[in-house]
Amino acid sequence: MGEIGSDVRDFSVGDAVYARSHPSKNGAYATYISLPASAVTAKPHSLDHIHAAAVPHAAYSAWFTLIDTANLSAGQTVLIHAAAGGVGTFAVQLAKYHGARVIGTASAQNLDYLLDLGADEVIDYNSTRFEGAVKDVDVVLDLVGDIGDNTQSRSWDVIKPGGVLASLVQFPSPEAAAEHKVQGAFVSADACNGEILAKIGAMIDAGQLSPTVSSTFPLSEIKQAHALSEKRHLRGKIAIKVDD
Repeated sequence: MGEIGSDVRDFSVGDAVYARSHPSKNGAYATYISLPASAVTAKPHSLDHIHAAAVPHAAYSAWFTLIDTANLSAGQTVLIHAAAGGVGTFAVQLAKYHGARVIGTASAQNLDYLLDLGADEVIDYNSTRFEGAVKDVDVVLDLVGDIGDNTQSRSWDVIKPGGVLASLVQFPSPEAAAEHKVQGAFVSADACNGEILAKIGAMIDAGQLSPTVSSTFPLSEIKQAHALSEKRHLRGKIAIKVDD
């Protein structure tokens, strides 16, 4: 059974809530965890607990990067790398909700999935060099970095002057940003704002945003879950069921 602090007024013991813990301060695989009330909000009514658990980290990271950091707005074009993954899945939907044109890179088996999410254009990164198919985008959301195929470094040439390359995985080169007359931003969405999670939850309950859970593992099989995650070709999120 959970507990609340003496100064907490917005929640009661037994409320269904969801939140994102600070990864450098809290354990992730635990039956109980202590969080500030400001990081917590009511669980979306339309989701079960498994799907609700798949939302906070990925959706908040997508929101904080695209909306709060890159200031994505209606009429702009955004290129999202690894668009079928956990953060990418929410980024596609949030960008469309805010009126942007969305281009997503993914493997061939996920292209139709991205179109169903609302992407306007999809690129199979295994068969097409995105820098030859895309130009003059306002924002690049980098969820890959330069591991393997120099995705981040190749992205500078597709951004229009004054645009933004925002990355959750690798610090963009200040020299490359200056050379291309764009802004480079490394985003660390560690602390979580319950007010933003409440907005995300309202969008989910309104049918404007939805999580994808590709698989669910019990805590006893966490090793297998990590092995699957490290393959880096997931659709949506993996959920961990900590306790019955």
